[in-house]
Amino acid sequence: MQLEILEGISQNTVDTRRLKTNYLHRPGGSKKLVLVHGNVSSSHFFQKIMLALPEDFEIYAPDLRGFGLSEVKDVDASLGVRDFSEDIFEFSKSIGLEKASYLGWSLGGGVVMQFTIDHPEMVEKLILQAPVSPFGFGGTDVNGVIMNDGAGTGGGAANPEFVKAIAEQDFEAENQTSPRNILRGVYVADATILDHEDLLVSSMLTTATGEGNYPGNASPSEHWPSFGPSNKGVLNSLAPTNFNVSGIAEIEPKPDILWIRGDSDAIVSDSSLFDLNHLGALGAVPGWPGNEVAPAQMMITQTRNVLDSYSANGGTVDEILLNGCGHSPHLERESEVIAAIDRLHR
Repeated sequence: MQLEILEGISQNTVDTRRLKTNYLHRPGGSKKLVLVHGNVSSSHFFQKIMLALPEDFEIYAPDLRGFGLSEVKDVDASLGVRDFSEDIFEFSKSIGLEKASYLGWSLGGGVVMQFTIDHPEMVEKLILQAPVSPFGFGGTDVNGVIMNDGAGTGGGAANPEFVKAIAEQDFEAENQTSPRNILRGVYVADATILDHEDLLVSSMLTTATGEGNYPGNASPSEHWPSFGPSNKGVLNSLAPTNFNVSGIAEIEPKPDILWIRGDSDAIVSDSSLFDLNHLGALGAVPGWPGNEVAPAQMMITQTRNVLDSYSANGGTVDEILLNGCGHSPHLERESEVIAAIDRLHR
């Protein structure tokens, strides 16, 4: 698939020991910044902010495996997101980045947290934009304890109509679950702010679908809603049985962390519309067994608790809450995100 490249950005490919990686590059000064995208997207979601960041930043935006124009390889979800984070490690080594700042958005937030745990010496600053909770996506109580073996999480939690729309390359807005409508209604709080919408939809449609990629496979469960996480694919890499980066609070050295989020995020929230336990509590998924058995995941609270521990252990954390902003601060509040990134590097 051909994706529009905005003037001032180049598209490149590097062969690493793990993956043929596509990446975008904007030349600049001495400050190195790597942008890691979220689920059902690609590096192309970052093009506008890449062009708008100050000239003293040199910026790289790689595509994760199975997204964008990078090589499609299965995700071993039993490793959590380490397939992704080790791909980023090899990418950084291959282009000669000994140390850089890393920004991770959504899924990418989990990836850069894992990367920082495994390679803290390579991280100048860590920027978490609407990141997945350090305890994964769904299936945990407020303290990160796994409930019911993680039932309701992983590959089986994806909307099959949305997966089908990606696989069939649905570029239009006729169906409620089309990528275009999910972009407008879920990725952002106000669709009127979207620029280059066709490019963003095209980026979403590069997502490789199937058991090894998005969304992944599922396992039967004796617990409601009768399925649980398994060992392959993107959503299983974030299942709480496979993913836990709360150990970031203990790492040394500790890069300064910037946490950016919107107060109207429908995806990463203490009341996420993609958390089956929360949907069950709302009556949208029948048979919910109750809050004591299947509590909604307190994603923001969990992240704050881990970052508070990071601070208590000697790290520095700055949280920025953007009012009226959804899941994509770099699209919705570009100038404020840029100002925060710039301040972090002064």
